[in-house]
Amino acid sequence: MKHPLLATLLCLSVLGATSSYAAETSPAASPLTPIAALDVNRYMGTWFEIAKYPNWFQRKCTGGTRAHYSLQNDGTVQVINRCQTEHKEMIEALGQAKQIGPATSPKLKVRFAPAWLSFVPFVWGDYWVIDLDEDYQLVAVSEPKKEYLWILSRSAKVDPVRYQSLLTRLQQKGFDLDKLERTEQD
Repeated sequence: MKHPLLATLLCLSVLGATSSYAAETSPAASPLTPIAALDVNRYMGTWFEIAKYPNWFQRKCTGGTRAHYSLQNDGTVQVINRCQTEHKEMIEALGQAKQIGPATSPKLKVRFAPAWLSFVPFVWGDYWVIDLDEDYQLVAVSEPKKEYLWILSRSAKVDPVRYQSLLTRLQQKGFDLDKLERTEQD
């Protein structure tokens, strides 16, 4: 080419478009989709946290983390999250969840703010069930931006093969498995 600057700009433009396309089509950039349907009644009960993306609101938790869900008469779900601190004290957070959409929707909103603030939209966080085995024993929960991730189980210990299979599916959905932090259970 007679114009090296033009050739360089053309190459950079093609490389930029290629990397932009790759970023937009990578699993991490793809939109998160929840499971097809959730049977809320089967989901109720106690779930043990197996792993999570670290977050600021669980910073005092050092292990023994679990969540208990119970269906209320008004159709909402009471959420009680418990964990153990470094001083072996149990702390808990009481919250409320509600399904968004039809009765089988895997998309919920959850809040841990006081009830009198429930009218404020930003106190509600997304809680999407993104992977769930057919026996309702192992689940992955996240939200549309993939900034939060929890792996929960009905038991404190999970079969390593089932856990690895779940991790593979999460990686295919664009989750960074290096960010996962295992939770110690009693």
